Amino acid sequence: MEESLKDVNALTLAYVGDAVFELMVRTYMLEHGSGRVEKLHKKVTDTVNAGRQSQFVARLEPIFTEEELAVFHRGRNAKAMTAARHQSILDYRRATGLEAVFGYLYLKGEYERMKELLLLCLSDEETTEHSV
Repeated sequence: MEESLKDVNALTLAYVGDAVFELMVRTYMLEHGSGRVEKLHKKVTDTVNAGRQSQFVARLEPIFTEEELAVFHRGRNAKAMTAARHQSILDYRRATGLEAVFGYLYLKGEYERMKELLLLCLSDEETTEHSV
């Protein structure tokens, strides 16, 4: 499957990665807090937007493997037909690259690596003002 993943369109990887990333963040927020659904939803949406994901890239890019970095660049440089509302083009492209990495790792079955990257992204979430 790994060889065939290299041929998968970067935007398709990002499409899968978007869903995987959001589900992982939802699970993390549920496990690390309690509260009403409205609060959980607010915290998740504050975390899975393009601006925040772009910030995560700054943390992760230095530790991406060569393979992950190549997938990130493919996703970041892909020409999407849509753009995020209320986000810069740069943030949107970097977020698309991050989602492509998560989609790639998911389809490759590298769940532990996904968890490792997610924990690096969310390492300061428990100290933010939006606690659940």
